[in-house]
Amino acid sequence: MDPRLWRNARSARPYLLVSVLFSVLTTGAIVVAAVALARVLAGVITDPSARSFGVWTPELVALAAALTGRAVVTWWQSRLAHRAGAGVVAELERAVLAAGAALPPRELERRRTEIAVVVGTGLGGLRGYLTGYLPALLLAALVPPIVLAVIALHDPLSGGIVLVTLPLIPVFMVLIGLLTQGRAAATLVATTRLSDQVLDLFAGMPTLRALGREGGGRSMAGQVAELGEALRVRTMRALRIAFLSSAVLEVLATLSVALVAVSIGLRLVFGEMELYAGLVALILAPEVYLPLRTVGERFHAAQDGMAAADRAFAVLGSSAGISGGVAGSGAAAVRRPEPTAAPALIELERLCVDGRSGAAPFALSAVLRPGVVTVLTGPNGCGKSTALQAILGLVEPASGRVTVDGTEVGALDPERWWSRLAWLPQRPVLVPGTVRENLELLGPHPVDLDAACAATGFDAVLAELPSGSDTVVGTGGAGLSLGQRQRLALTRVLCADRPVLLLDEPTAHLDSAGEAAVLAALRERAAAGATVVVVGHRESVLAAGDVVVEVSARVAEVAS
Repeated sequence: MDPRLWRNARSARPYLLVSVLFSVLTTGAIVVAAVALARVLAGVITDPSARSFGVWTPELVALAAALTGRAVVTWWQSRLAHRAGAGVVAELERAVLAAGAALPPRELERRRTEIAVVVGTGLGGLRGYLTGYLPALLLAALVPPIVLAVIALHDPLSGGIVLVTLPLIPVFMVLIGLLTQGRAAATLVATTRLSDQVLDLFAGMPTLRALGREGGGRSMAGQVAELGEALRVRTMRALRIAFLSSAVLEVLATLSVALVAVSIGLRLVFGEMELYAGLVALILAPEVYLPLRTVGERFHAAQDGMAAADRAFAVLGSSAGISGGVAGSGAAAVRRPEPTAAPALIELERLCVDGRSGAAPFALSAVLRPGVVTVLTGPNGCGKSTALQAILGLVEPASGRVTVDGTEVGALDPERWWSRLAWLPQRPVLVPGTVRENLELLGPHPVDLDAACAATGFDAVLAELPSGSDTVVGTGGAGLSLGQRQRLALTRVLCADRPVLLLDEPTAHLDSAGEAAVLAALRERAAAGATVVVVGHRESVLAAGDVVVEVSARVAEVAS
């Protein structure tokens, strides 16, 4: 059992305790039923005068109670297992989503599909772990030693045979399980990779259709079919191993029980043992192997869920480390200095952030003052967007520091700091809902909304929309063009009552007239006292800046 599951899923702990109790009751029912049945059968066969129900009333009552109790316990445990499975999966899905939301943008972009697969379908496999594998595992820990002890008390030779053959099943389970575990992990990796490819295909569909290339070469439908076929083949390989391993365990258990039965039969023929002892050993022998066989069979069903759980715990671990390092812990943040409500003086002091191929930005120093428009410029990949993320506190600097009014960003309460910021990333966030709801994502509009719409040209967009600001858009702004999405996000930033504006390529999808209007609006916000920081490289953007800061990167040397 993975201890991380019980640490991260509190709802699973009561179920574990109840499962142990039910396993003990099931074990007791097995022993009582076997002993009672053996006594009745041996007595009826060996004593003709005892062939009436009245003679065996206590044994028959005990047998009926044991069988009924075992059935009730099995049903009740299955019911609780399904409830616990649903609760644990929902709890872990919420935790992974929350942890993913706390990841820095770089890390979140890298693990985006992984988190989607784990939360969307992967963790659902944990239901099989909790409903099938865990009960079988607990029974495998309790039933074999107790039942083996009962067999040995009645027939030491049969107990010895079981003791010798019993370890064969766990040995083969380990060998097969290691192979299956690798296949399950590989299947999850393949599913994540294929999901990435399918998402890329669908994300590029509008562009391909606009260019008339959706049917060129390999059609999109053909590519999706190929990806689906590759996933089917990989999944069937894993299932083939699961079925073959179940057959191997079944054969081993059958041969082991046959050895016990042959031994008992020969000794009964030659009168070397009592019928009662032989019946007890014969009835209980299959019960010794059954839990181990069940564990082996249900191990495969649980492996997909546990492979996804490993990914989930990795995301939870990453989020915990980042929350303790970048933005500071919640308890500590309450006691740290908080920013004032006035526009912020932001200072970058030799800021370096590690990237894929070196430091980007490298040794960036700048003073971002209120009342001026500061433009960060430089070649692609030099770390301009990363510098904004460092100001937000989403990225931990490798060296140097970022301060707000003399206090390091990492020492600020993140929620209070972010409440003073209006951030426009390269890919603006648009949520499913109406246009009005997206405009109000940063709060109500104390700033003139009409003026902001006019500055960004979004008033013309609203006039074209069928329901104006009540028009519903889909995920990521589906239903709007790239330019319309950019204008909506720009309008949201300009009409937000935030003293610090951070904009990453705000005029990327605008024409020259729209760009001039936006830059003029930004200069007005700066003149009103706001701290305005813009990432850009166009000449018109650089000309609109009061201060232009060159950002550079340092590429790491690769050893030959």
